[in-house]
Amino acid sequence: MIEIKSLSIEFGTGERLVKAVDNVSLSLEKGKSLGLVGESGSGKSITALSIMQLLPPQAIITEGSILFSETNLLRLNQNAMSKLRGNKISMIFQEPMTSLNPVMRCGPQVLESIRQHQQISSKSARIKVLQLFEKVKLPRPESIFRSYPHQISGGQKQRIMIAMAIANNPDLLIADEPTTALDVTVQKEIIKLLNELREEFNMSLLFISHDLGVVAEVADEVAVMYKGKIVEQGKKNDIFKNPKHPYTMGLMACRPAVNERLVRLPTIDEFVGIDGMSRLEKNFDKLIVNDDERKQRLENMYQTEPVIRVNELEKLYPQKTSLFGKSKQVVRAVDKVSLKVYKGETLGLVGESGCGKTTLGRSILRLIEPDSGQIYFEEKDLLAMNAEQLKKQRQRLNIVFQDPYSSLNPRLSIGHAIMEPMTVYRLHGNAKNRKEKVFELLEKVGLEPDHFYRYPHEFSGGQRQRIVIARALALQPEFIICDEAVSALDVSVQAKVLNLFNDLKKEFGFTYIFISHDLSVVRYMSDRILVMKDGKIVESGDADEIYQHPKTEYTKQLIASIPIQV
Repeated sequence: MIEIKSLSIEFGTGERLVKAVDNVSLSLEKGKSLGLVGESGSGKSITALSIMQLLPPQAIITEGSILFSETNLLRLNQNAMSKLRGNKISMIFQEPMTSLNPVMRCGPQVLESIRQHQQISSKSARIKVLQLFEKVKLPRPESIFRSYPHQISGGQKQRIMIAMAIANNPDLLIADEPTTALDVTVQKEIIKLLNELREEFNMSLLFISHDLGVVAEVADEVAVMYKGKIVEQGKKNDIFKNPKHPYTMGLMACRPAVNERLVRLPTIDEFVGIDGMSRLEKNFDKLIVNDDERKQRLENMYQTEPVIRVNELEKLYPQKTSLFGKSKQVVRAVDKVSLKVYKGETLGLVGESGCGKTTLGRSILRLIEPDSGQIYFEEKDLLAMNAEQLKKQRQRLNIVFQDPYSSLNPRLSIGHAIMEPMTVYRLHGNAKNRKEKVFELLEKVGLEPDHFYRYPHEFSGGQRQRIVIARALALQPEFIICDEAVSALDVSVQAKVLNLFNDLKKEFGFTYIFISHDLSVVRYMSDRILVMKDGKIVESGDADEIYQHPKTEYTKQLIASIPIQV
């Protein structure tokens, strides 16, 4: 079906050439699925884009061939490729919001793709789109046909991209990180859907991901990419049961373990040394948390006064208004939520997108104004404070957001971005002392002093997240809310950031609320877990107890949706 032979791709010009793909060979048979695994920058997406001939202008294919049904795609002109693209070969991109036209309704976007390759009427195409929406299990197909992308959820947008990709019954479907940053329950549904569609249409599937657990549920064979090369390739079970390359071992170890609670997560750096082949001698006896010691620590903690106390907190959003502007229908984003957080504790807050986790977190910090309830920080009522009083407290309360790029000013160097809150609160004396403090913070989060002068776009996602953490530390806070702070990161980068959070907690005695839809990550980080659904807390308790013995069907569903542990 598809065969890539000795493909090499370089970026840049002159002496600054970077080899992004280095002598890669892959093959995929009709009706089979291949998982292409690796971190960001490993070359997997560039390899996929070369199949579609969608490489950026600065990319140069220096050697190799890509055979699709015996036709070398690299020799086709754009007109010939456009007949194949979206027809015989389709692609689902990682971020559906940037792939869909924001000013065009969802239905017509899929309809346009059908009419471009099939000689059918607009009416017939519309019927086919609605049938596709049903096939990909979208609720209310007629309503979603008329909706704009911003009016539907992330999972629904991804389903529309899948409907568009299969609209012309392709022979090859390329799925590039199609489940990254989706809820675990939505992720499981998308994987199940892709497996069903592959079987129904007998199409080949190239599934790209950084998460081996996700790949294990969809692929027949696996190829592991590292620094532009294929370092390991074979049958799924052979790779997962007996990995040969240290990089593959590192990817498998980065995810929080299901059966043990670890003191810290192993990282890829510990598996892959300078020569690329050194291996970590793991001693799990030392890594596993002593359960008796943990329980004693928590028991002592819960006998103290809570540092944060929330009573009957409510946040309502009007959905429909009458002719005179009066609200007729409201959504209870946070519905009479009460909770306590103790000094030095990490409280996990888990639930699907739209359950109210982020609204609750931001309401606690008054980044969103609640409609009713009480919020006490060290017995001081935050809701009773005026702007000036609240500003003084904000130095002690901070947040790390999900998307670090949108949290940073693109016109400020990261050094000045970290220094800015120090200047506002007049911390650390003069400008020279503040600069020295920034260097110290950069080192603390694993960055270099010369990064001070660089700008956000010059860093990877994991590095930007570290920058945002450094900025949060600049004010020396006591309480930090981590809002989906690792959801979109590679598993290896995620492991480093999670270890960093725990190291900082030990060093500075931080108190965290850790918000995520990934229950395995929340369990690794948290002492207690609150499970949220439809604005309410539906289950709460010790993190290990909830993970091992969930009481509500909703929590059981979240746990069942966690990808296979490989």
